[in-house]
Amino acid sequence: MNKLLEWFGALTAIAFSLLVASNSGNEVLGFVLLFISAIAIGLWAFLGEHYGILLLQFFYATAGIIGVLRWL
Repeated sequence: MNKLLEWFGALTAIAFSLLVASNSGNEVLGFVLLFISAIAIGLWAFLGEHYGILLLQFFYATAGIIGVLRWL
């Protein structure tokens, strides 16, 4: 389960980056993916006691929410 969370989080973060960087009009989807990625990696970090990464994921989740709200 830990590997699944780690890789799912990483891949959704990559998809977020590409969607936002492409400026293709899919920014809302990109920020939703950022939020999903932050949840997955945050759960992985919590389970693995990686508290610095967990703190970072709170920031990324917040950025995802702000990004969605700004683009709506």
